[in-house]
Amino acid sequence: MSSLDQLYQQVILDHARAKHGAGCVENVDASSHQVNPTCGDEVTLGVSLDAQGRIRRLVWEGEGCSISQASLSMLSDLMTGACLDEVRAGYAAMETMMHSRNQGVSEDVLDLLKDAAALESTSQFANRVKCALLGWYALRDAVAKLGIDIAGEQA
Repeated sequence: MSSLDQLYQQVILDHARAKHGAGCVENVDASSHQVNPTCGDEVTLGVSLDAQGRIRRLVWEGEGCSISQASLSMLSDLMTGACLDEVRAGYAAMETMMHSRNQGVSEDVLDLLKDAAALESTSQFANRVKCALLGWYALRDAVAKLGIDIAGEQA
């Protein structure tokens, strides 16, 4: 294993333990519950927006493998305080990376994702892609309930 792979593995494990943004999902503008039936991972994610449309609060609770838990922690770090354009860009970058089959993505994508770039090598395993994207799909669904489409244009 290369030193970069070891570093990325450590970043994933650190986030899986730290669980940034984990907490009780209440007093939010919208929430979404998502389940990965393949492995049993599940999450409930809630968001609140401020008057300018920034994610003022992102909180989640769930159980699952280290990849899903780490991805949720990374998602929280990336999206809390983000404006909708940043949320859309982050979501698109994560989708691009996780569907790359570990064939490589641009440095711009990796830079945008910050710690979440550590999940790139999991994109070669279809069952792990679902784990890594579970929280991101919960975010997409939660903001869709507020009339916002982060996978495309604003509804």
